[in-house]
Amino acid sequence: MKLRRTISLLLAVVLLTTMAVVSVSAVDSGKNATGAYDNQNLYEGSNYTYNGTDLGATWSPSSTTWKVWSPAATKIQLKLYSTGSDRENGAKVLGIHNMQAPGTNDKYVWSLTLNGNFKNVYYTYLITAKDMFNNVVTNETQDVYSKAVGVNGNRSMVVDLDSTDPEGWDKDTNVVHKTKTEAAVWELHIRDFSCDPDSGVSEKNQGNYLAFTEGGTTYKKQGSIATCMDYLVENNINTVQLMPFADFDGVDEVYGASEVDRNWGYNPKNFNVPDGSYSSNAYDGNVRINEVKQMIQALHDRGISVVMDVVYNHTAGSEGSCFTKTVPRYYYRMQSQLANIDGSGQGNEMATDKSMMRNFVVQSMKYWAEEYHIDGFRFDLMGCIDCTTLNTARQALNQVNSGILMYGEPWIGGSASGNPSKPLEETSSVWTSTLNSGIGGFSGKFRTAASKVDSDKVNTQGWVGGSSASVSTVVNGIKGNLMNSNDNTKTVNYLDCHDNLNLWERLGDAYT
Repeated sequence: MKLRRTISLLLAVVLLTTMAVVSVSAVDSGKNATGAYDNQNLYEGSNYTYNGTDLGATWSPSSTTWKVWSPAATKIQLKLYSTGSDRENGAKVLGIHNMQAPGTNDKYVWSLTLNGNFKNVYYTYLITAKDMFNNVVTNETQDVYSKAVGVNGNRSMVVDLDSTDPEGWDKDTNVVHKTKTEAAVWELHIRDFSCDPDSGVSEKNQGNYLAFTEGGTTYKKQGSIATCMDYLVENNINTVQLMPFADFDGVDEVYGASEVDRNWGYNPKNFNVPDGSYSSNAYDGNVRINEVKQMIQALHDRGISVVMDVVYNHTAGSEGSCFTKTVPRYYYRMQSQLANIDGSGQGNEMATDKSMMRNFVVQSMKYWAEEYHIDGFRFDLMGCIDCTTLNTARQALNQVNSGILMYGEPWIGGSASGNPSKPLEETSSVWTSTLNSGIGGFSGKFRTAASKVDSDKVNTQGWVGGSSASVSTVVNGIKGNLMNSNDNTKTVNYLDCHDNLNLWERLGDAYT
């Protein structure tokens, strides 16, 4: 145990020595990482692009305004509900209201203002538009810009965000490092962090957001071996990378995350809302927001920075998503009228190079940073996201706090055949010519050289295992110049993550 812990700590220090603080002044190069595809120009141009930040529901005690961007719609209605699902007591429809069609200068934004206090009222939109087959249909959908949702994320909720703040939240601030080399990053899955019955965490909080608020926990409550939060502190972990906890599909939130109904979170459903499966009450849209804030506050109180794993490259599905139901054929890159491009390997990829999807990603990241005090963002499949969007997001985060981390996987997950994305591979000139400082990518070269692993081959030894065959590559990685760039903020050296075997397993195989 002590040997494993020592190796882990030493590696955490080595891995991040290549990242250094810089003054990031992102100058948008105007270059995209995408080429031509079937729907690239659909609903694009100044007549369509809405740059406001008020899409979705804007609440006040006296009125609420709903706004929807949809140039495809011929009619939109707002449907109000008392609950987030029909399975709850008191479930009923509160009313259906026609939204006002956009005028000439409204950038295709539909709107409606209702007087009265609609706090905690659930809602959907009934959107009439031509579908993928050019048939006029009416679909019911949650809000693309949801800030709160009911159980399983099928209905949005009008929320008073200030009321979700835990005590002392106004005094909570970002935990960022003076230099990026100070970050010792551990990846965590929220459920797996505390779900074991022997974790020492109270039974009601095991596997949930609130497990992070408990201190003094020990293995089997025997008082000797620290667990969970105390374990992180004991091991000098100052940054956690939380696997995706934005609302995702694939788990019935009624039952919460369990051994048989668990998910890593890489199939997003509602990007701006925490998932309910880690919440103590998935039915009430306020609870998950409050509990995530408590989790982050507890980590900050221990001096631990919080990096959020984000999945802006695809959704759990495209045909039934709120994006497709709101504006068919706009938000996803398509190679034909009916066929998606699949750079994610999940059946679709988001068209981040299109103006309204780019606005969505940038506004979403800034929202998480401001409302939830997120300290960093780790991108899943960053190669699917165009460089202009990444640079614009970096600029937006700098307005919040220039110390916020931003890094990700410089590759795609699907076939490159027919895919217009130019994967941000570490050998690409993209790193030097297009991406700005402060946007890092995982160095697969360093991982392979250090641990001598390729597709989880075993019985091999890399530099960590005592081999000298790849010393020069490891040295260049430590210098931070494996990404075809002299800017070491663009290189993140690592040895293992959630994919494939971890380092401990590979070292064990190498010596058996």
